[in-house]
Amino acid sequence: MHPLNMIVVGVGALGRHHARILSQMEGVNLVAVAEPNPTQGQAVAEQCKTRWVADYRDVLDECQAASIVVPTFLHHGVAKDLLSRGIPVMIEKPLTADLEQGRELVDLAAQKKVTLQVGHIERFNPAFELAVTKVKAPKYIRAERTSPFPFRSTDISVIHDVMIHDLELVMHLANSPVIGVHAMGFGLMSEKLDSVQARLTFESGCIADITASRLHPETKRQMQIIGGHGAINIDFATRSLEHYEPTAKLLFGPKPVELARRPGADLQQLKDSIFGDFISVEKHAMPQVDALTAELNEFISSIRQKTSPRVTGQTALACLVVADEILQQAEASRGEVIKTRAA
Repeated sequence: MHPLNMIVVGVGALGRHHARILSQMEGVNLVAVAEPNPTQGQAVAEQCKTRWVADYRDVLDECQAASIVVPTFLHHGVAKDLLSRGIPVMIEKPLTADLEQGRELVDLAAQKKVTLQVGHIERFNPAFELAVTKVKAPKYIRAERTSPFPFRSTDISVIHDVMIHDLELVMHLANSPVIGVHAMGFGLMSEKLDSVQARLTFESGCIADITASRLHPETKRQMQIIGGHGAINIDFATRSLEHYEPTAKLLFGPKPVELARRPGADLQQLKDSIFGDFISVEKHAMPQVDALTAELNEFISSIRQKTSPRVTGQTALACLVVADEILQQAEASRGEVIKTRAA
């Protein structure tokens, strides 16, 4: 099998990891890294034992696939150049800065019959992968993703920077058309929205509440899924999962409240036995696999085997449509920050 000649376009905070992984991956030849900052580009190229170019267009004739890790407003132009040449593309989320650009890339990839994968990396989080096998017809999903202000990705709102992770996951879990969107938000550290709350209603009846904030003192990446499977709690940061489900004793025996009403009932014993006797608890600490490596492996596999990755351009575009509606509603209801001056 001949090695796949690849380029990484943009080797900043995240792109340098794309380059590092691809440079060590079997069956891949990292022909170059493209980066307009010569200091950063040369340093990454040296670490990855490849060469640096300032302009990716200088080496397109040598490339068979590309990973694009540039600011969002550049996604469309770079991806279009590559896809137009029939070069498969892995592009970091979000797909593009606006819907029309996203539609153009999806149509172009279909026309050229090449892979367009979008980097929604949480799909490769092992805790989420396990959750997908357990979820049955979710009725309610709550997702929370917060952090202090990162001073990066300031060209986009918290919706397209942070919320879009959970938005894509929720849409995948619900597997049903979105029929209602309600959102509000405000900005403080930047001109963009920095904190947003959204509620989605799906045709299936599922409801999802999604919180995203880069104005929070604590970093959280959590999700709760409730439905016929019981309740699942996911911590994306620790890659852990808890699954709560009613036991046969609870489903077919006397209810705990009924037991508590019986003469001489030991209420403390009943409290202590809720989780175990009446509600089963499964706790899973997942292996600390590298999600970015798994994501890049799937991209390469999809090219070689001519299969679809789990997050195609079309999947990411559907997510972008809902993100755009959230953005419009949140902007329309943008909260005003009250300014005060000390006496």
